[in-house]
Amino acid sequence: MELLRFKTSLKCGGCVKAITPGLKSLHSIEKWSVDLENPDKILEVEASEDISDQVIESVKKAGYLISQL
Repeated sequence: MELLRFKTSLKCGGCVKAITPGLKSLHSIEKWSVDLENPDKILEVEASEDISDQVIESVKKAGYLISQL
């Protein structure tokens, strides 16, 4: 199991809803969450393999900034 962490530009629940369809389409993801209380708006993804590039592409496609930690 891989734990992937990303800094994002997500700001609210609406932003999280906007990235949800893209992340749900990545079948390797077991679960994911966004810590909107953290100043870096941390996205944590648990996946069966390292799919960092696909997560980054998915979030960028939804219109948000993202970088791996």
